Amino acid sequence: MSNLDAFLTMVATSEGTKNIPGGDDGYRVIVGSTHQNPHLFTSYADHPRMHIKLSETLTSSAAGRYQILERYFDAYKSLLRLPDFGPASQDAIAIQMIREQHALADVYAGRFDVAVGKCSNIWASLPGNLYGQHQNALVDLRLAFTGAGGVIA
Repeated sequence: MSNLDAFLTMVATSEGTKNIPGGDDGYRVIVGSTHQNPHLFTSYADHPRMHIKLSETLTSSAAGRYQILERYFDAYKSLLRLPDFGPASQDAIAIQMIREQHALADVYAGRFDVAVGKCSNIWASLPGNLYGQHQNALVDLRLAFTGAGGVIA
């Protein structure tokens, strides 16, 4: 497994989608899912476009392995000429997001902490952002990365 694959798996682990029962390795998971109460979409034809109220002040359309928001899917579908919201399309979007944060070279080179820092404004579960949501500890994310075959420089 490459460092990029391991980084993508780390993001899925951080976002809580990786091991949801029936979630197809996270690719079918809707925001707010838990192991005890999974919420899954049934078709990859399009983003599920569900708006889930998570709290009094937070509603989200996040879905899939990388918890991609509906509005971002629409933009990336056009930009990357994606056919659907299937696993390959979700992976392509996540990779493009990492590329846009100028973190792709860091991921490949194993500069894990630097890459996470550059991507923290994309995924609320990564440490170092100001979203005010739960953030995972960098030490736990390193373990997820190396456990998925990633190599830290």
